[in-house]
Amino acid sequence: MGGGGRGGRSRTQRKHFQQSRENVWKHPKPPPPSQNGDDNRTWTLFATQNSAFNEYYKEQRILASEEWDTFVEVLRTPLPATFRINSSSQFSADIRSQLENDFVQSLQAEVVEGGEREAIRPLLWYPENLAWHTIFSRMQLRKNQTLERFHEFLKLENEIGNITRQEAVSMFSLSTFLAMINSVSLKWLIAMQVPPLFLDVHSNHYVLDMCAAPGSKTFQLLDIIHQSCKVGSLPDGMVMANDLDVQRCNLLIHQTKRMCTANLIVTNHEAQHFPGCRLNRKHDTMDSDQHISQLLFDRVLCDVPCSGDGTLRKAPDLWRKWNTGMGHGLHSLQVLIALRGASLLKVGGRMVYSTCSMNPIENEAVVAEILRRCGGSVELVDVSHELPQLIRRPGLRGWKVLDKGTWLGSYKDVPKSRRSVVHPSMFPSGRSFQDLFDSSHNVGMQNDINDGDSEDGLQATENSMTNDSTEEVSNFPLERCMRIVPHDQNTGAFFIAVLQKVYPLPAIQGKPKKGTSKKHVKPASLDIEDKEVLQVDSLENTTKEVLEAVSVADLNEIESNIVDLEVRPSVSHEEWNSGDEARETENAETIARMTQGKRKLQIQGKWRGVDPVIFFKDDIIMNSIKAFYGIDEQFPFNGHLISRNNDPNHVKRIYYVSKSVKDVLELNFSVGQQLKIASIGLKMFERQSSREGSSAPCSFRISSEGLPVILPYITKQILHASPVDFKCLLQNRAVRFADFVDTEFGEKAANLKLGCCVVVLGKGNRADLESFQVDESTIAIGGWKGRASLTVMVTETDCQELLERLLVRLDAEHGSSVLVDKQSNNVGDEGEGFEGKTTVTNESS
Repeated sequence: MGGGGRGGRSRTQRKHFQQSRENVWKHPKPPPPSQNGDDNRTWTLFATQNSAFNEYYKEQRILASEEWDTFVEVLRTPLPATFRINSSSQFSADIRSQLENDFVQSLQAEVVEGGEREAIRPLLWYPENLAWHTIFSRMQLRKNQTLERFHEFLKLENEIGNITRQEAVSMFSLSTFLAMINSVSLKWLIAMQVPPLFLDVHSNHYVLDMCAAPGSKTFQLLDIIHQSCKVGSLPDGMVMANDLDVQRCNLLIHQTKRMCTANLIVTNHEAQHFPGCRLNRKHDTMDSDQHISQLLFDRVLCDVPCSGDGTLRKAPDLWRKWNTGMGHGLHSLQVLIALRGASLLKVGGRMVYSTCSMNPIENEAVVAEILRRCGGSVELVDVSHELPQLIRRPGLRGWKVLDKGTWLGSYKDVPKSRRSVVHPSMFPSGRSFQDLFDSSHNVGMQNDINDGDSEDGLQATENSMTNDSTEEVSNFPLERCMRIVPHDQNTGAFFIAVLQKVYPLPAIQGKPKKGTSKKHVKPASLDIEDKEVLQVDSLENTTKEVLEAVSVADLNEIESNIVDLEVRPSVSHEEWNSGDEARETENAETIARMTQGKRKLQIQGKWRGVDPVIFFKDDIIMNSIKAFYGIDEQFPFNGHLISRNNDPNHVKRIYYVSKSVKDVLELNFSVGQQLKIASIGLKMFERQSSREGSSAPCSFRISSEGLPVILPYITKQILHASPVDFKCLLQNRAVRFADFVDTEFGEKAANLKLGCCVVVLGKGNRADLESFQVDESTIAIGGWKGRASLTVMVTETDCQELLERLLVRLDAEHGSSVLVDKQSNNVGDEGEGFEGKTTVTNESS
């Protein structure tokens, strides 16, 4: 439905959004001439080569040697712009039609000989022609005057929320991650989301986006769950989008605000420590059929922080910064985040692990470690039949680790002094030195070691094995992973692995006491997956401390404190089901015991610096709103309204949440507010603070964001405008009652009560007063009925977009004679008593 909810940006969000628009391909200005007159200025492009990069990836064999030159050549060229049409937009079909029937032909003259044959084209692998590729970079779109109309189209539709301008792969670089932690800068690059397409999201799914900022993937997930919803209804599922940095959460809120959804919660947590929100069964008296007792998700998107070398085409400054330590330094954190995602996943659910890195240490090694530690509870899914037109390469089964210029094929090759930096999980087998030693001891390779744990014994074993080094190969089917490389489809590089949880994860036992030896519990089964032991690494350092280590000169010198948590042997599915409740209780108690004294769980009261989330229950205000707008009793208000202010007398905004979000919120209250909520719900009502508004019978107006949801249930304060008068309102924004073309419409507007109203576009040449029924084609906007005029309450950008769509639709149906000249502005004045108040969607939510 039109006019609904394209939220503006708060001042803080605008600032961060502008900071993020840095164009790294823009060359710096040359230095000024020297004072002595010698003009020896040099001005060169970014260096687009790195010998260490070439050596590393050639040795890892991520592609055939004969492809290398083509691969590097494409990496050195700017990335073409791409964008995605948001399918839940009311005008998605119109926009796709405009692209197919207008811009495809009009931009064809810009095609250069020897290049691609089409200036813009749909991506064949993306469903329903909703994703489009252009041959133009962002710099060309901004600078080329012949592309001005297309560029303005992209900017307008992106700001409104009808399209999302992206790249064909996702970006989350190490430099971005460091900047995010230290709040130095906010560089981010939006991307075309391949990972959400492999999540197989349905409208009833609970979805967790663990590292969500800047929010384009979250927007896509919301778009998917809203696709099948009818007008006035909400999906049964919801999306929880998380990011650890407050400023990046602002960007996330800005991105998703254009979606106008009541099915989103934005949280602010470290992904590897995301709260479990489990209600103690002893105190759980609620009906399990009506309430949830533990926060688990049907789908988890784990797009982790990575080195980002797959984005070299978008961020060429990474060429000079790249080194192997960038990926190695994040490996442990990536494992932690992925394991936490798997623990929050329901049995039968699907998780996607993804990076925009080509490094197997960040990709296949992490996936192998997930499978190893989950002991058969999680399987790697073969999705080669999904999106068949997307060209992808299989994952690697073997790779090496480069440390301090030395190639290591196995953990036994790692010098003792480097074992705090190079971990067993980085290698294909994932076997620690102790495992290798035990294996060697059993076959008689080491005969005279009295104490295998002594330094002399370990060193002797190490020396004997180093001479016999062989490159390892993983036992897991890692070829089911996907690596997307730039020269296959003119994109960036990307890695995706799809995992499914088939059993609950193995139970966690307590942390070993200091001074006791750590010995793995060996299961009786000899199956490959069952015999592996689930070890959950927990960084004792906080994320900030880890990142401070990353920012030191040598990224290879990161040292993380690893706590090995032993596990029980693997058991059968039936045994798991029979003891599931006892295990969950034991796990919860164990985790609580382990975290006690190390870091306090902020589970009581509100979070510092975050507005509280309060269920709004003021019957006086709600009865006033219902009576003024004639809201049908069928609309579910009870328990669905939220405020962010403890004082009901000073509530400025009332938010609406879906049933799924309501259930999660009730659980969060029950467990002591473990979730730190940055944003929740859809802004439905907003207090009118102007002088004229304070005298209105109802002090709350309907927000543009919430209008599409509540419109089918409103019976009062509605006006049905003819296309001519509707267009007149959009153009002039304030029109006196006597100046409308349809005098009857002007009279009806004058007879409304003072305050907020809704203006609905009639079909044909008249206002449809009798046969009004809200459907997908209904276009409605918020208005304000003043003493002498009617004023629209949507942004100027929204008005411009609606005018464009209105012209296209009505010209096609009835011819251009239906409407007056688009540029005419001779009707009405600026309104009375509402100047500067017409744009209600540019306030912070």
